[in-house]
Amino acid sequence: MTAPLRLRLDSAALVSNWRHLAKLSGNAACGAAIKANGYGLGSRGVAQRLAGAGCRDFFVATWAEAEALADLGLTVSVLHGLRADDPLDATCARPVLSTAEQVMRWKPTGRPCDVMVDTGMNRLGVSAEEIGAGLLDGLAIETLLSHLVSADEDVPLNARQLAAFGALKGKTQAKRMSLANSAGIALGADYAFDLTRPGIALYGGWQRPGHDAIRQVATPEAQILQRRTVRAGESVGYNATWTAPADTEVAILNLGYADGYLRCFSGKGLARAEGVTLPLIGRVSMDLTAIDVTALPGLREGDWVAMSYALPETAALSGLSQYELLTGLGPRYDRIWR
Repeated sequence: MTAPLRLRLDSAALVSNWRHLAKLSGNAACGAAIKANGYGLGSRGVAQRLAGAGCRDFFVATWAEAEALADLGLTVSVLHGLRADDPLDATCARPVLSTAEQVMRWKPTGRPCDVMVDTGMNRLGVSAEEIGAGLLDGLAIETLLSHLVSADEDVPLNARQLAAFGALKGKTQAKRMSLANSAGIALGADYAFDLTRPGIALYGGWQRPGHDAIRQVATPEAQILQRRTVRAGESVGYNATWTAPADTEVAILNLGYADGYLRCFSGKGLARAEGVTLPLIGRVSMDLTAIDVTALPGLREGDWVAMSYALPETAALSGLSQYELLTGLGPRYDRIWR
């Protein structure tokens, strides 16, 4: 059974974005963050396409996300490390250890791991002082990672983090070092180290100059449940926030805030069909949204419309971050790659 909602996903755009970021990464390998179900697009579909393009390093948040990819034979790192409840014998991924407790828990296994070091985020990561005191001695570290706080801005903290992370070169047994996220890749070659870890830019997010070649990957599409005429002076939707200035043809879409298309789009969102822009009218509700289709007399019940969803522009319109726009898209969409 097909759903009345779908995400149209552009394989060529995804691969093009990764290749662009790989080129910006210079001599460093270019990985991919596919946590949060591939930023909402579907982690398996994303991983398979990027692996086919040459990506060899993938990052997820949890062990459950890693296990969902276990049969694909990928090199996966779990960014949230190793809780006491996580299996020590799991072979589907490497933990990214970030506390002394996690290091002590993992060290007896003798198996490879990654390590996160904090250089200013004050989120996850061991400290440079702990490294200097020998915390990581005896670990088989594949990659030493850190994470940039404000790579999408030109702030002094970027250079301070770069210096702090660079000072750790040769201080551990790590085979590789990795600092740059999507925005960090565009900061310049010094930030690339041995491996970059793009996320949002893979999926169409634009954060800095250098991302101008990034292409939109995901477009929500909704089916029309009903077409109706709203007479002049009548209202549409909850709290009557929109009143028809003249007789208006209105289509009701199977789309709402339960699907991640939030109330902030009320009176602002746009749809498109047959090359025509169709304004959203009234308030977005849980499962339904209304658009003005007066300009398209042939549009009928059962037809599909595409919602305008280019990430930079839609973030500016809605006040949501580009990350929220993608990861909030719920499970009721059929995800269709082309």
